Amino acid sequence: MAGTAGTPGTPRVLRAMNDRAALDLLLEHGPLSRTRIGKLTGLSKPTASQLLARLEAAGLVRVTGTSEGRPGPNAQLYAVDPTAAYAAGLDVTPDRIRAAVADITGRTVGEHELPTPGRHPAQPVVQQVTDALDGAVKAAGLARSDVHRLVIGTPGAFDPNTGRLRYASHLPGWHSPTLLDELAAALPMSVEYENDVNLAAIAEQRLGAARGHADFVLLWNEEGLGAALVLGGRLHRGWTGGAGEVGFLPVPGTPLVRQVAKANSGGYQELAGSQAIPRLARELGVPDVPSGPHSEAAAALVARAADHASGPHRELLQAYATRLATGLASLVSVLDPELVVLSGSALTAGGEVLRALVQAELEELAAARPRLVVGDVREHPVLRGALESALAATRDEVFDTSR
Repeated sequence: MAGTAGTPGTPRVLRAMNDRAALDLLLEHGPLSRTRIGKLTGLSKPTASQLLARLEAAGLVRVTGTSEGRPGPNAQLYAVDPTAAYAAGLDVTPDRIRAAVADITGRTVGEHELPTPGRHPAQPVVQQVTDALDGAVKAAGLARSDVHRLVIGTPGAFDPNTGRLRYASHLPGWHSPTLLDELAAALPMSVEYENDVNLAAIAEQRLGAARGHADFVLLWNEEGLGAALVLGGRLHRGWTGGAGEVGFLPVPGTPLVRQVAKANSGGYQELAGSQAIPRLARELGVPDVPSGPHSEAAAALVARAADHASGPHRELLQAYATRLATGLASLVSVLDPELVVLSGSALTAGGEVLRALVQAELEELAAARPRLVVGDVREHPVLRGALESALAATRDEVFDTSR
């Protein structure tokens, strides 16, 4: 019986596999000649020519110039057509929504930030989301309908069983049981929702310190303390999406926090969260403790402390490292990860100095010995992870030439 379009091994499927391999090579290397694509894919020159003609006709690649500086005639160079599709990401916090649009190559083409201050939002969440997205789309010179897929990152997680946001009582307006349906009706593209720390882990896995690692933990400390768990190369989200909500973890050194969902805090958050660092600095006699948002004050204090070899600043950094290692010891004892990535401004501000102190403390407190590294993706890691997630799904759909 003749194979169908979806049967493995049929000519159409094999062509689609070669097409995707060539497109991935163009994304990785940039413009390539037909000869170079043939060598990298193992295809003959006639087959590579047919492949490129097919992708050019489908609007997936285009000629971008010719090779120069080599003997013989110049060869045409092919690249992925950046206008083949667009993807978008949103990073949502209680204070603002940051939005960005990227073309299919991953280049950011439009950004926008929408302030959303106050416990009682002046605009409905659906309008906030569409306004933020439209701002980025407009900056890119596009229309909302040009966006193929949107990934929205929020604190907490939407429970896959109920569709309601959990573990983020501090995010006003996002807890309606009909919110996801309302957003689906308002947005013309596919929409996915992901925990913000999980998206930071995706950014590190694809672009940063966790590349090549199948098992790692990302510890995040900014507005809140959280973790992302990557096991076997895949995010572990848990039954209700709450895996990694380590801020609620009971730890030695703090009183038990009961009814943690109502308190929106827990032992590890109280011990090592960003709000604890200014308080600890005052107790240790650190001068000129900054005021303002906890995450900004904490990052400033940690950065300043990392520059001091002694005195109350170094005492602050050592005490902070011990507190961080106290919670990490429970995580690594259960998960035994290959790597721990430190991310979020209250961790990355300490750089290598803080990392080394936490590593030494962790080796004293836990039998497992994962390697600790500081995250490489420093600029808007949640938003970058949202874009990477949206782009991966968009490429899987747009680059599939078997249909």
